[in-house]
Amino acid sequence: MLFIHPEYRGKRIGKALLDYAIIKLNMTKVEVNEQNEQAVGFYKHCGFETIGRSELDSSGKPYPTLNMELKQ
Repeated sequence: MLFIHPEYRGKRIGKALLDYAIIKLNMTKVEVNEQNEQAVGFYKHCGFETIGRSELDSSGKPYPTLNMELKQ
């Protein structure tokens, strides 16, 4: 998960961290809280698409998540 302090949003910090994860760590999939519209929009803007959905988060709590993957 990627969290940016509200005061630092819009300054390309999230994009820089995501680019690092993609380029250096070969990360191509993310799990995003479905209710976090800002995060879902960010990942879509960065080229990710929804490939699945789960009613529970990775901790088993009832927070629906979207499985997103970087488009090739």
